[in-house]
Amino acid sequence: MHFLEGEILYFDKPLGWTSFDLVNKIRIKLKYELGIKKIKVGHAGTLDPLATGLMIVCTGKATKKIESLQAGVKEYIAHVKLGATTPSFDLETAVDKTYPTNHITREKIEVALLQFVGRIEQVPPQYSALKVDGKRAYELARKGKDVELKPKLLVIDEIELLDFENCILQLRIVCSKGTYIRALARDIGEALQSGGHLVQLQRTKIGDVTLEEAKTLEEFEKILENLKQNPETNV
Repeated sequence: MHFLEGEILYFDKPLGWTSFDLVNKIRIKLKYELGIKKIKVGHAGTLDPLATGLMIVCTGKATKKIESLQAGVKEYIAHVKLGATTPSFDLETAVDKTYPTNHITREKIEVALLQFVGRIEQVPPQYSALKVDGKRAYELARKGKDVELKPKLLVIDEIELLDFENCILQLRIVCSKGTYIRALARDIGEALQSGGHLVQLQRTKIGDVTLEEAKTLEEFEKILENLKQNPETNV
């Protein structure tokens, strides 16, 4: 593998890690195992700390391909809990309001989901990394300040209801770059007049790359160790 010349790698990001955490650990491992002082490493598409799944990581000259790679269509498996909302639209913050759910049926869910397929406008979460007056929106939100974010135009190709049990929707979502699944959870909850927030998220596909092709950091470390022991390795 030619990491300095450029490699495109696929990883399964663990729960609780930021995207930067994963990239930084990969960079440190590459420098240590390959005996190099500097190497470019970047990712093609952020995942929230509370999300897991596929991340594309580029090294060396392959970092020039990041923009085109992150433009690929994404697929997610999302779990949305109905009947309650949180300020962050996920489990980062505590429940602030609860709502009745007795009126919700599978048929009503299927009908509600239809309005989110196609080209839609979505207001990003206040707890996001978008910048407002030079500051991250989440920094302002955590200080209790109201953040007004403009709607973004995006595309939802598919929303499939996989399961509905104990007020939790399990959804398969295929969407364009820039889609906030947390915000989609909010909007689905509003459409069902029950409130909703994201309780679990896994990215399963980016473009033609699937999660099955991804490696854990531990598996990658073993690959690096084998490469280091091989005298013919060209980094």
